[in-house]
Amino acid sequence: MAWYDEAVFYHIYPLGMAGAPKENDYGQPVERLNKLLPWISHIKKINCNAIYIGPLFESVGHGYETTDYRKLDSRLGTNETLKNFVTECHAQGIKVIFDGVFNHTGRDFFAFKDIKANRENSAYKDWYCKVNFWGDNSFHDGFGYENWGGYDLLVKLNQKNPEVIAYICDVIRFWVDEFDVDGIRLDAADVLDFDFMKALRQTANEVKPEFWLMGEVIHGDYTQWANADTLHSVTNYNLHKALYSGYNDHNFFEIAHTVKRLYEMGGSRPDGLKLYNFVDNHDVERIISKLNSKAGFVPVYIMLYTLPGIPSVYYGSEFGMEGRKGQGAEADTPLRPELVYEDCSQKAADNEYVKFITALGNIRQQVKELSYGDYKELMLTNRQYAYSRTYQGSSVIVMVNNDDNAYTISVSANGEYTGALSGRKISANGTLSAEIAGNSGEIWIPATSATLDIPVVEVPKVKEAEKESREVKAEEVQEIKEVAEPVEAVQENPLNLNKAYEEMTVQELQEVILGKMRKNGPVTDQMKKDVADNTHHGSLVTWAKSF
Repeated sequence: MAWYDEAVFYHIYPLGMAGAPKENDYGQPVERLNKLLPWISHIKKINCNAIYIGPLFESVGHGYETTDYRKLDSRLGTNETLKNFVTECHAQGIKVIFDGVFNHTGRDFFAFKDIKANRENSAYKDWYCKVNFWGDNSFHDGFGYENWGGYDLLVKLNQKNPEVIAYICDVIRFWVDEFDVDGIRLDAADVLDFDFMKALRQTANEVKPEFWLMGEVIHGDYTQWANADTLHSVTNYNLHKALYSGYNDHNFFEIAHTVKRLYEMGGSRPDGLKLYNFVDNHDVERIISKLNSKAGFVPVYIMLYTLPGIPSVYYGSEFGMEGRKGQGAEADTPLRPELVYEDCSQKAADNEYVKFITALGNIRQQVKELSYGDYKELMLTNRQYAYSRTYQGSSVIVMVNNDDNAYTISVSANGEYTGALSGRKISANGTLSAEIAGNSGEIWIPATSATLDIPVVEVPKVKEAEKESREVKAEEVQEIKEVAEPVEAVQENPLNLNKAYEEMTVQELQEVILGKMRKNGPVTDQMKKDVADNTHHGSLVTWAKSF
């Protein structure tokens, strides 16, 4: 058992949360990271015990065009500022992981600047992919190179170069020595070289006990990245998609199928594949903006905190914060707002969403079955879902209902149970039956665990008028979706299939997904293999819809 096995993460995008300028003038450091110091006690109070923060290091803009891996972005302060932040987190019992942007650098990185200055004579000309001195780029440097995502601002590192591997491993050692960081989230891990990741894992094993590596991976067989040789965990985009669309479509089968497939992917063991679960982050819209009704906040977050994996809360979402993508170059700005602690702290005490997230965090930290327990599906309909998490002979039973009306859920069980959210007590003699309110849920813990210090919480309620207005909008969106999806498939599918994804064969769905990938950029052999290896019809439908 390691610290991350019982972690509940709080995810911070620091340049946004601290209100930093969009562009870095590389001037005198401004101590904006100190604005986040008061938030540490808030994070502790809502029962999160780990922070994922980043990007942090010197860059020109959004943080992913790294200029210097060993220097805190001057818009946030100095290295001493970051050191103090981590120290304070540790003092309050909170682990910290940084964003590691090791797939590419910015154009102001020392190695790239040396190539610009010395061209063919640069000692760093092999640090980047496909550098050629007979081409050009959009900045008209007089040479070409492979970029990341179609942006010449992001220069792709050559991860097969031993010098690059050694340099990045030294960066990790520096971060541990300088800042005492507890782990790293690897940006764009799904395109990192596997031997490169093996070298990072060896370094992680050396620098600190239980040093955690988590990678950003969108789709595919997660065990390719999360295993004993490469990373400890990866981002669970499959569950992220299933949670909001399964709620919106009144289709708990999508969620349950996704959970079952991922659990089997890890060998059907609770410790087989512990994924980093989330409902929103700095790249996707806020969950409450994607749900047809705000009432969905309750069952969706109950599942986030109780399904297999490691839950994470994106900063501000614990307040029920809205956030939709913008347009053009500023598309992600609305997802990464500045938050002023003094304003938010006054609201936190009375905010129903904060109270609910706090209660879930408390339950998660005290009920070990939710961190270590085996998963078993107990009951499933389109709108109701029940499952158990069993550890050392003790079973916790979770029930969720996404219908507007109450529903009595019955599952096989014996013994006395207490509702961790409501405080209700129920006896089960072969059957545990409980009425679950509309758009709600309950976490039933055995009476033997009922002495835990878990206060009753009133779950957030959504006003009927607001719910109705959002549902009208949702129906309009669904009408568009039903018409648009087959057309989209025709445009992106070389087989020209004018039918819904659910009606397609596995091969047809694979062609659709590859077509969508080609629209987003180059399709690598590894990406093609990931698609070919996935022969689960329901999973492919979910994958096709997720673009």
